Amino acid sequence: MPDSQRTTSPPRWLSMLRVIGWRLLQAIPTLLAISVLTFTIIRSAPGDPFANDKAVREEVRAQLEEHFGFDQPRHKQYFRWLYRAVFEFDLGPSTKQTGFSVNEIIAQHFPASLELGLYSLLIALLVGIPTGVIAAVKRNTVIDYGAMTLAMLGICLPTFVLGPLLLLLFSIGLGWFNPLGWEDPSDRVLPCLTMGLFYAAYIARLARGGMLDILNQDFVRTARAKGLPALQLVWKHTLKGGLLPVVNFLGPAFARIISGSFVIETIFFIPGLGRFFVTSAFNRDYNVIMGTVLFYAVLLITLNLVADIIQVLLNPRLRFDS
Repeated sequence: MPDSQRTTSPPRWLSMLRVIGWRLLQAIPTLLAISVLTFTIIRSAPGDPFANDKAVREEVRAQLEEHFGFDQPRHKQYFRWLYRAVFEFDLGPSTKQTGFSVNEIIAQHFPASLELGLYSLLIALLVGIPTGVIAAVKRNTVIDYGAMTLAMLGICLPTFVLGPLLLLLFSIGLGWFNPLGWEDPSDRVLPCLTMGLFYAAYIARLARGGMLDILNQDFVRTARAKGLPALQLVWKHTLKGGLLPVVNFLGPAFARIISGSFVIETIFFIPGLGRFFVTSAFNRDYNVIMGTVLFYAVLLITLNLVADIIQVLLNPRLRFDS
C-alpha cells in the first residue's frame, strides 16, 4: 500500500485524553439536569425550612427568607445558587445548622462515609473475587453450587436486614462490639461487614462469569493441553481478563456504597454524610440537599470514568470510544 494511502491511528494516550475531555463535556448537561430536577422536587414538596421552628413570627420568617434569598422568584433562586456553585464553589449556607456552610458540612461528614465505603469495598473485593474465581475453576461442583448459593443469599438479603441481624448476634448477644458509634476501630467492623458482604455477593457472581468466559477460550485449552499448572494458568493468563466485569462494576458500586450508605449510617449511628442528608431532607434544608446531591452526582460521574479507563488499560483489545 502506498504511503499516501496509509492511515495512522493517534497515540493511545491522546485518544484517552480526547475521550476524557468528551466525557467531561457530556457531564455538564447531566449535572445541570440533576440540579434542575432536584431543585424542582424539593421546592414543590410541602413545607419550608422554617416550618418546624416553634413560634416563628411572620416578621421573623420574612427576615429569614430575605436573608437566605427565599423571597426571590424560584428561577432567580436557582440561577443564584448555580452561579455560586459553579464560579465560586460555594454551595450556600445551611438553614438549620446555624453558622455552617454546605461546604463545611460535606467536609465534616463525608470522611466517615468515605471510610465506611473504602473498608466495605475492601471486604467486598477480598471476599467476592476469591469466591468467584474458585467457583469458576471448580464449576459444576459442590464448591461452585455452594458459593453461588451464598452469593444469591447475600444479594437477596438487604443491608437493612443484615445489619440488625449482625447487631443482635455480635453486639447484643455476644457483646463483642459496640452497638452504636464510630469512635473506636472496632466500631467499623459490623457496618463495614454489612455493606461489604452485600456487594461481595455481586462481585462473586461477576468474577465467576468473567472467569468462565476466559476459561472457555481456545488459548486456555491449549495451555491446559500443554500441561500448564492450574494455578499458573489462572494467575498469569486468565485472572486479568476474567476480572474485567468486576472492574467495570467497581466505579458505580463504590459510588453507590458511599451515596447509599445512609441506611447503614442510620442503623449504626455513624456521623456520615448519608445520614445527615436524610436529616436535611426531613428538615427541608434546601441548600444542603442541593449541595449533597450535586456532590454525589459529580462523584458518581468521576468514578464511572475512572472505571472505564482502568477497564481499557487492563484489556488492550478495547478502545477509547466516545
